[in-house]
Amino acid sequence: MNKKILTRHPQKKKGIRIDQQKYDVIRGAILKSINDKPLSFSNITKELKNQLQTSFDGSINWYTVVVKLDLESRGEIYRIMGRPDKYSISS
Repeated sequence: MNKKILTRHPQKKKGIRIDQQKYDVIRGAILKSINDKPLSFSNITKELKNQLQTSFDGSINWYTVVVKLDLESRGEIYRIMGRPDKYSISS
């Protein structure tokens, strides 16, 4: 049986329980994609699709939304308000 993680939401909404291994893959890919410069959500998603499209089993878009929200709520990344909003790694 696969280990699960309960994700968090920055607005304190109910989290979602997802597979820990998938969480770790998406988390690592998000952090890698914004390591050098802040990116918009659509650009993060494009980066993850390029990195994972042949190796990830599941909806990259859906997992990216869930894990991004979790990383925001844990303070690992933060949102830079603008048009479009961008995301960066917290220091």
